[in-house]
Amino acid sequence: MHFAQYYLDCLSQASYLIGDQDSGRAVLVDPRRDIDEYLADAEAAGLRIELVIETHIHADFLSGHLETARATGAEVAFGAAAETGFPIRRLRDGERICLGATGPGEPSGTTPGPTSGPETGAASGAGSGMESGPESGVTLTVLATPGHTLESICLVIRENPDDDVPFGVLTGDTLFVGDVGRPDLLSAAGHTPQDMAARLYRSLHSKLLPLPDATRIFPAHGAGSACGRSISTETSSTIGDQRRLNYALQPMTQDAFVRLVTAEQPAAPGYFAHDAALNRDGHPLRDAAPPAPLTLDEVLTARDQQGAALLDCRPAADYARAHLAGSLHVGLATRFAEYAGSVVAPGTPIVLLADPGAEQEARLRLARIGYDRVLGHLPDPARVLAGAPELTRRSNRFPLSDLLERLPLDPVDGPQLIDVRNPAEYAAGALPGARNIPLAALLDRLDELDPARPVVLYCRSGNRSMIAAALLEAHGFVDVSDVSGGYQEPAAA
Repeated sequence: MHFAQYYLDCLSQASYLIGDQDSGRAVLVDPRRDIDEYLADAEAAGLRIELVIETHIHADFLSGHLETARATGAEVAFGAAAETGFPIRRLRDGERICLGATGPGEPSGTTPGPTSGPETGAASGAGSGMESGPESGVTLTVLATPGHTLESICLVIRENPDDDVPFGVLTGDTLFVGDVGRPDLLSAAGHTPQDMAARLYRSLHSKLLPLPDATRIFPAHGAGSACGRSISTETSSTIGDQRRLNYALQPMTQDAFVRLVTAEQPAAPGYFAHDAALNRDGHPLRDAAPPAPLTLDEVLTARDQQGAALLDCRPAADYARAHLAGSLHVGLATRFAEYAGSVVAPGTPIVLLADPGAEQEARLRLARIGYDRVLGHLPDPARVLAGAPELTRRSNRFPLSDLLERLPLDPVDGPQLIDVRNPAEYAAGALPGARNIPLAALLDRLDELDPARPVVLYCRSGNRSMIAAALLEAHGFVDVSDVSGGYQEPAAA
């Protein structure tokens, strides 16, 4: 069996290539849009990608199922509950996908699910027009696991169809290492977080926990993802370890589980709904061309006439020292795509201000969340800004010790003190008088702040607060500062 995990640190996202080396047939699960690495690895291993499986309709990145289908001719498959704007193969609960070779005239395909055991599901079958053949070699069994989304599935992998202990299970956003999928992202679609959490509880206890303890789990996300609350830095584990160590899998009633997993979830970045719609309805294929170089006059024209966001991707120290007035800041060394999707509204045209040679990486990472309207970039912004001091601003940053000397702040005449961390971080401890507006929610809550009064922002390390300060400055706030070292200085960015 060929099994490869592809982990993308900047989005905490994992995708998988599984193939049968005897037959040369393979499936690709949860791919990102830049698919060259998958294609190269499949070719090197002598594999043909015949099926692209999405464990659910993703919200945190724009998936590469359409790019892969165009490049390979593979079918695109989702769980049976998925409703999409393009043709898909629907995978039913208990359905088995056999990748092994078959005898002459007996094409390998899918077979009905087992009649008993932990993977038993509802009635199943091929559902794809493919003729069923004898099972052999690497086999995937589909488990319908609604909860994070309605169409969520997990995939149990066996090297041979009759193996008692599976090689592993791809758990998508149903089960993470140390956490479970958040149940609140579909509440706007007519399903309350409590309803989705109850579904998640039943999926975990009826589908995943009955698997043998030695079964390895391979989730779709790792630490830092907004799709969970306390995901581990480990990118794989076992059912047995999660049964013992995962807070959400400890013995408890369904009601207790619902209360636990619906509390203090991180704010969802604004682009999540945008990406979910594109992944569901379809999207243009990624344009890999480098962004066009623009002059400073062209950059300003794009801002003034097209409403373009000027996104400065340079390191924080360089931005703080000198930046173009009205520009936003998200450094490439941070969770660039996620934070950019928090401060730039979907569909907004973007001009990049990046160090020489970094503009293509910035465009690629924006494309991974479906931000394709990149008009161009300003080459060597530090040099250009040095020649235009009248357009240049400097960030106002100071250490936590300076702020502590001023506490408590006057609630009427003093600065507005804003904590841009997530709710769980804020609940664990915050500065006196601080309001909690997470960075991911700030763009939609600007009207809660008075632009005529000073604003002081802080986070854990100074990264998110600086992004937030740039956002306020770009929206006309005249006196904005942030705490350079964060609430627990010194701390990692």
